[in-house]
Amino acid sequence: MERPVLVYTTYPSLVEAERAGRSLVESGLAACVNILPGMVSIYRWKGAIERADEVVMIVKTRPALTGRVAEAVKASHPYEVPAVLFLETTGGAESFVEWIFAETEAALRPAK
Repeated sequence: MERPVLVYTTYPSLVEAERAGRSLVESGLAACVNILPGMVSIYRWKGAIERADEVVMIVKTRPALTGRVAEAVKASHPYEVPAVLFLETTGGAESFVEWIFAETEAALRPAK
C-alpha cells in the first residue's frame, strides 16, 4: 500500500505558517498541516552563526504531490532557501492513512 509523506518546513512566524498551511489544505495538496510554534533554530548562514525564532510546519500528503507541495511552499516563502524535507512514513492507522489519501485525491485530477 502507498504510504503518506510528511513534508517538514519552517516559517519565521505563526501568521506566515498558518497562511501557507491553509492554502495547502484548501488546494487539496495536503490533508492536514501541523504548526508548532516556539522553535529556536541555530544555523550557519553565509558564514555566520545565526539564531532565529521559527515555527515548524509538518504537511501530511501523498508521494505524488510532494513536488507540488514543495513548489507551493517555495513560491510564497519569505526565506531565500526554505527548509523543505520529505519524510517517508511506515506503519500507522490505516483509517488515518486512508483519510490523507481521500483528502488529497482531487489534487491529482487535471485542473478544468
